[in-house]
Amino acid sequence: MYVDLPEKMYYSIGEVADAFSVNTSLIRFWEKEFDILKPKKNAKGNRKFTQEDIKNLELIYHLVKERGFTLEGAKIHLKEQKQGVLDNFELIRKLEYIKGQLLKIKEQL
Repeated sequence: MYVDLPEKMYYSIGEVADAFSVNTSLIRFWEKEFDILKPKKNAKGNRKFTQEDIKNLELIYHLVKERGFTLEGAKIHLKEQKQGVLDNFELIRKLEYIKGQLLKIKEQL
C-alpha cells in the first residue's frame, strides 16, 4: 500500500487513519502494541505523527494487513529482522509507487 500524504512535519491521527483507510482506534491500538510507534503528544494530548512514524505504520500495516501476520508474529519479525525487513519494504513501496504512476499514465492514453 502506498500512502499519499502531503509533506509536512506532523500529521494528526485523523489524517493518518484516512491515509491508511482504517479507524483511529486501530492506530491507537497499534501504538500501544508496537514499541516502534512513538507519536509526539501536544499539551492537549493529541497525537502528532512524524514521517518516521508514518514509515513504521506502513511497515506494520504491510505485515499485519497485507501479509497476514498476527500481532505477535509481526512484533517478533520486526525485532529479529529489523534492517532486512526495512530494506525489502522500502523496495516494495517504491515499486508500488512506480506501478501506480504507470497505471495513471496508462489510463491517460
